[in-house]
Amino acid sequence: MVMADTSTVAEEGVMVGGALMVPSKNIVENAMGSSEHTTLVAAVKAAGLAETLSGTGPFTVFAPTNAAFDKLPAGTVDNLLKPEMKNDLTKVLTYHVVSGSYKSTDLKDGMELTTVQGGKIKLAQKDGAWWVNGAKITTADVISSNGATYVIDSVLMPK
Repeated sequence: MVMADTSTVAEEGVMVGGALMVPSKNIVENAMGSSEHTTLVAAVKAAGLAETLSGTGPFTVFAPTNAAFDKLPAGTVDNLLKPEMKNDLTKVLTYHVVSGSYKSTDLKDGMELTTVQGGKIKLAQKDGAWWVNGAKITTADVISSNGATYVIDSVLMPK
């Protein structure tokens, strides 16, 4: 008689917003576990992007925290979440997404990446930290089954 191996090996991951982000989950599944990304998750759902960002990708997502959304002028988030603003919300959110999976080892100072929205974002390394369009990357290399996520401290606004 063969006994099934019931031992469990804990999956390695990165803690974000009180939850372990693991490579076996997709970008959206990981983000949904983070208490620091409830605004982003609500916005992704309102824009109808949850299915896309749960797809095969790969994607690199620059994920603003709730505190990043709170830095926007009063009423901005509520306004963007209105059904009639879905197009604008989609533009803002897709400006945070790049096709392909970029790990921190792939980043170069001054590198420009074209977002899914069509605009360009620029990466910079200064004072021992990485920045994207002036937003500080606070957590890098959150690896998911369909890409990588970088936690950022500001919302990126397309030009």
